Amino acid sequence: MSEILSDHFRRLFEYEQDSHAKVLSALQSVPEERRAREEFQRALDLLAHVVAARRLWLGRLGVAPALTGGLEPKGVRLAELSARLTEMHALWSRYLAGLRDSDWQRSFEYQSLDAGRFRNTLGEVLTQLYGHSLYHRGQIALLIRTLGCAPPLTDFIYWARAGLS
Repeated sequence: MSEILSDHFRRLFEYEQDSHAKVLSALQSVPEERRAREEFQRALDLLAHVVAARRLWLGRLGVAPALTGGLEPKGVRLAELSARLTEMHALWSRYLAGLRDSDWQRSFEYQSLDAGRFRNTLGEVLTQLYGHSLYHRGQIALLIRTLGCAPPLTDFIYWARAGLS
């Protein structure tokens, strides 16, 4: 049986994983003397925020323990960020591997950080997370550029056509 929607969301997550790896590599390439600048720490904290948001939703979905440490991590170190990304990617990969097209319209209730109660479908949540990551990767790219470094190319179309030539 074809699982068109499930395959689509898994593919978007593969793209996101690759983009996160490129962003992490770009941050690792920032020269040591520039890592003390505020822009570098802001870039690290933004990527940590993306990871925290994805972890938050895993907790809301009942797939992983609830998020600890907050949604806006500050003072994150490069080495711990790499470990957080690896763990989050593994959790999401396992979760997404088991989903079928019939799951995407399933709605669930959750409590927001401000204690409000809401209901969304799984497809809506994954669309939000995908856009959230894109948005913050753009901010990180700008910060990397202000540090005098070249931001990674993470546009979806370049990723999708890689290897076709």
